[in-house]
Amino acid sequence: MKHRTLTWIAILVGLTTLVPVAAGQDWPQWRGPSRDGALTAFSPPGSWPKGLTQRWRVDVGPGYATPLVVGDRIYVYSRQDEDEVMRALDAGSGKVIWRSSYPVSFKMNPATARHGPGPKSTPTFADGRLFTLGMTGIVTAFDAETGKRLWQKPAPPVQPMFHTAMSPLVDGRLVIVHVGGHDNGALTAFDVATGEVRWSWNGDGPAYGSPLVFDLGGTRQVVTFTQRNFVGVSVATGELLWSRPYTTQATTTSQTPILYKDTVIETGRGNGITAFRVVRQGNQWKTENVWHTDEVSVHMSDAVAIDGVLFGLSHLNSGQYFGLDLDTGQVLWRSDPRQAEHAAIARAGHTILSLENDAELVVVRHSRVKFDPIARYEVATSETWAQPAVSKNRLFVKDASLLTLWTLD
Repeated sequence: MKHRTLTWIAILVGLTTLVPVAAGQDWPQWRGPSRDGALTAFSPPGSWPKGLTQRWRVDVGPGYATPLVVGDRIYVYSRQDEDEVMRALDAGSGKVIWRSSYPVSFKMNPATARHGPGPKSTPTFADGRLFTLGMTGIVTAFDAETGKRLWQKPAPPVQPMFHTAMSPLVDGRLVIVHVGGHDNGALTAFDVATGEVRWSWNGDGPAYGSPLVFDLGGTRQVVTFTQRNFVGVSVATGELLWSRPYTTQATTTSQTPILYKDTVIETGRGNGITAFRVVRQGNQWKTENVWHTDEVSVHMSDAVAIDGVLFGLSHLNSGQYFGLDLDTGQVLWRSDPRQAEHAAIARAGHTILSLENDAELVVVRHSRVKFDPIARYEVATSETWAQPAVSKNRLFVKDASLLTLWTLD
């Protein structure tokens, strides 16, 4: 399954990240509690086992959304037949606690057919509610205890070229979603309780990555890629504060921003990696580049920062892991080429977990000098584009349609 050529067509996934469960830290949203791929409540074993033990497997339908872990429940967002489905499962048994669905029919872009009609956006859990963005742009809020639909916004008249993938961001009383589609979108803040629009910025269509909130220059900002730009928008008002032109080949920008110290990390298909600062001068904002490299470039697979090093999978050379010094931009090492088409990456301390799209989970030791894999496991029989969820010795893996619990015995 490995070493296949990179296809330009992205799933443009809400490319998910590793998730602790139950008695550990919850993993309530895209890329974890801080949306940065960091596992803070997972302790890697002293010795990794030769194999994993399968405990249960359930068919939940197609989709690449991260399974969320909150307490003793797993929340899974997928598609079954003509419905988009949100369900709650018991983390220990995989049994369904509740299921809520609504009908969605749409015409797929043929270029995305390989990846199926299931949602690519990861839900967000906050204060007893679940928020989803469906493939056609339907925004829904559910009661997490019962599955009751609290409010819903219909699909907009236009979609992104490759359908939706950004994952909702909850900040206080706001849930922020970039609605709309190609050449016609709006970064929108909805009231979490009522769905009422609190503010909207309609300066660009959506991209496929997910937004974060950064405190830059003393102002809390929604920082996100859009169809043609990289922007910072005031969380309080929706005012555009700064913007940098940013496009990628075939309009496939699909990254999530990274904040390292006071620099924002910008990367996307064919554009290398850039670090820049956001500077306020009076009432004006501007950005200043700190460093740039074209030696590596990230597409779809979001990277993680560990002790001043960015670990990621470059799409160059048919998939090549790398380590990059975040202070200088120097590439410290690169693995052999042709590693994977995509990797869902997260970290726990100095241990990196990378689920490649060919269903191989690679465990990597953090290093400033080399690619240092220490274990490999086959965890599915179909492609894996969603990040596994990890808690204690448990590994929840979502493949094309199945959700499986493996244990590290």
